[in-house]
Amino acid sequence: MTAFAHRHLPQAPDVLAPDGSEVRILLAFEQQGSMAHFRLPAGAVAKAVVHASVQELWYVLEGRGQMWRRQGEGEHAREEVLALEPGLCLSIPVGTRFQFRAALDAPLSAVAITLPPWPGADEAQFVQGPWVASV
Repeated sequence: MTAFAHRHLPQAPDVLAPDGSEVRILLAFEQQGSMAHFRLPAGAVAKAVVHASVQELWYVLEGRGQMWRRQGEGEHAREEVLALEPGLCLSIPVGTRFQFRAALDAPLSAVAITLPPWPGADEAQFVQGPWVASV
């Protein structure tokens, strides 16, 4: 049986994600999934990445910005730029290239669930995105 757990949102980031965003680790079920809070400062642009084995579900808490997502190659590629705003939930399936940026007037923050939990430093690979990263 899994023990009960709880945690308040840390004031300071625990780590920086490979894309450059601030990460505050929340909770996890070993081998199943984890939850974290991501924050990107106002006007910042994350690095474009692709995950090798994890998928994520994001829920935007505050701020505004944009998320670029791309799946596949050539004529079968699917690509979009999605407006990020509070209350929006989105998916990042395994193998999706993605990059996000915050609007100039406020930081962007989201809670994300990673399935399975983040395996380590080699999970994210840098890719070419539509914007020049600033973090």
